[in-house]
This record gives sequence, structure tokens and C-alpha cells, in this order.
Amino acid sequence: MAKMFAMCGLDCATCPALIAHQTDDQALRTKTAAEWSKQFGVEIPPEQVNCVGCLKVKGPHIGHCGECEIRKCGLERHVKSCALCDDYGCATISKFLDQVPPAKANLETLRRTRHE
Repeated sequence: MAKMFAMCGLDCATCPALIAHQTDDQALRTKTAAEWSKQFGVEIPPEQVNCVGCLKVKGPHIGHCGECEIRKCGLERHVKSCALCDDYGCATISKFLDQVPPAKANLETLRRTRHE
């Protein structure tokens, strides 16, 4: 499966909400809703486990996308990734990347390859 990076460097292509939306997989929605409800301590109904990816403005997005400061900042700056932002490494992204090393690795790779 091809990679599809979110603004923050997460690989949307591996996200069960995107996969469930693309394949209309109700069992995956139900399983993911149960796992995320437990993990995040909030009730997430299966019908909310749908997403087209954070870079798309139209279409369903998983709950946090609408309030994500990283996504809002990138959309306002008209960049497709924090890796492409002139202010990369700012406070908005740094705290997140400290907690999610795979996202940081993805953004660092994007930064390196944009000049190749």
C-alpha cells in the first residue's frame, strides 16, 4: 500500500478509519471504534470511523481532524506537510513529534527528499 502522509507525518494509508471508508468495511469500523474508545477514554461510535485523510478538505474526517492545531496551521499556510513549512520544528509540531517518532521519521524523510 502506498504511503499517504497527514500534515503531521502520520501515514494515513495505514489508518483503519481511512481503510474502512475506502473499503466500506463495517467490521473494521466496529473493531476500531471499540479499540479507540478504550484507548482514548471517549465513546467513539462505529459510524464515526470514516476518514478521507487530513489533507482533503471535503469528505468525512475522524473526530480529532476538525480540531487538530497541526492540520489547521498547515491548511492556513497552504503546505501539504509540516516537512515543507518554512517554520518546520515549531512548537506546534515539535511536541507531537516527540511523542510519535514514526511521524517524525516520515517528516524528516520528506524534508531530505524534497531537495533531491
